[in-house]
Amino acid sequence: MRALFPEPEPGDLIEIFRPFYRHWAVYVGDGYVVHLAPPSEIAGAGAASIMSALADKAVVKKELLCDVAGRDTYRVHNKHDGRYQPLPRSKIVQRAEELVGQEVLYKLTSENCEHFVNELRYGVARSDQVTDAIMTVGIAGVGLAALGLIGVMLSRNKRQKQ
Repeated sequence: MRALFPEPEPGDLIEIFRPFYRHWAVYVGDGYVVHLAPPSEIAGAGAASIMSALADKAVVKKELLCDVAGRDTYRVHNKHDGRYQPLPRSKIVQRAEELVGQEVLYKLTSENCEHFVNELRYGVARSDQVTDAIMTVGIAGVGLAALGLIGVMLSRNKRQKQ
């Protein structure tokens, strides 16, 4: 596990760099994080945990950050502090601790681990990974449509010249 600085403080969001996606947790102190873990999410599982995207339920777990991160790099990333007012650190930790052990709905697009931690810290459930993926798919779709239109126009011009 390779940690990036600064060292986490209670209430901080932790971004864990898994292959192909980022897993999120909230630091609650003494080396522990609370995170949303679908049943197939195995601490430190890396690429194998991508299967968790297929789950429809998750469990709120409190585990050691070093176990959750495994060999993956992580960092403190309170990325929306400039946009949203964070709740008091004690309130974030209290809310997180109260949820430990609960089974909750899990949806990759609307109720994933990033939505979960942003809801705890800011009171706003959001996932930039989902937003970025939708934007990428949308841009790719527009690009494909433009290429198709160009192809149709070139085909018409070729037929008109014959």
